[in-house]
Amino acid sequence: MNFDDYETLPTTQNFTSHMTAGAIAGVMEHCIMYPLDSVKTRMQSLRTAHNSTIGETFRHMVQREGLLRPVRGMSAVVLGAGPAHACYFATYEHIKHTLAQLTRHRHDHITHGLSGCVASLVHDAVSNPAEVVKQRLQMLNSPYRGVWECARHVYRAEGLRAFYRSYGTQVAMNVPYTALHFVTYEWCQATLNPSRSYDPRVHACSGAAAGALAAAATTPLDVCKTVLNTQEAAARADGLLEAAAHVLRARGPLGFFKGVQARVLYQMPAAAICWLTYETFKHALAGTESPEEGPSPVGPPLACAALRLAAAATDVPPGAASGLATRT
Repeated sequence: MNFDDYETLPTTQNFTSHMTAGAIAGVMEHCIMYPLDSVKTRMQSLRTAHNSTIGETFRHMVQREGLLRPVRGMSAVVLGAGPAHACYFATYEHIKHTLAQLTRHRHDHITHGLSGCVASLVHDAVSNPAEVVKQRLQMLNSPYRGVWECARHVYRAEGLRAFYRSYGTQVAMNVPYTALHFVTYEWCQATLNPSRSYDPRVHACSGAAAGALAAAATTPLDVCKTVLNTQEAAARADGLLEAAAHVLRARGPLGFFKGVQARVLYQMPAAAICWLTYETFKHALAGTESPEEGPSPVGPPLACAALRLAAAATDVPPGAASGLATRT
């Protein structure tokens, strides 16, 4: 497909399918991998014992706190991940298409990164309160029985600010995470799937590689975010620098990579699930649209997301708008 063909593709009628597919992908990603996320949070705690390895942490949680302890707080993810990922996907697709038109598909990697960064700002604003509640419920000896009790207690004791105390750190983490994730995904797609056709295996593998690399690189900020969200008695902090100081004093430089294995193992399948789910539902939803509203016969998976990897090369799949995941 040349540039003129791309310009004829409809782009304004898939907003609903972007949001729907994104919401489903976000909920699937976080719910399936939630137990490992609980393990990661517990490993990053500055006061929790028995958290040196993934296996030890998981066994301790189950043996001491019950079989269902690793999934406690999942309802917070359902409430937060759906709307957050819907906004994320829709924002990414819109910004990406706008920038692609402005640059006439030159500098596509920059376009992908910038679009992802803007989408991250929106995603984090929606998801941050749910992230705070989720991590409070995941901690050792959490006094809360459920999501709403936790949310009410945090609001009454610490005010609205408590739900956004880690927002700056979350953005500082997710902006480079998203940029690195999208650039890696696009590179993998260009290498493994140059035709940009709907290929579940390639989407999943590309997403897993992108999620693993981005997760490993941003683990230090994730550790600081956990300190800010949990506000444990021995490590209360109001900002990134204060949280980093707590981590450095408690565990030294290596403490910033505590839980990196769990984070990578979480993000690899989570990103793969999110990309695959998004691509699948996007493909199905695009295929049900009417001819005057839906994508052109070029192929449903390519609608609304065509971008060039060198002025006249291949298209970017509509799935280039994950979450990431994979948020959090």
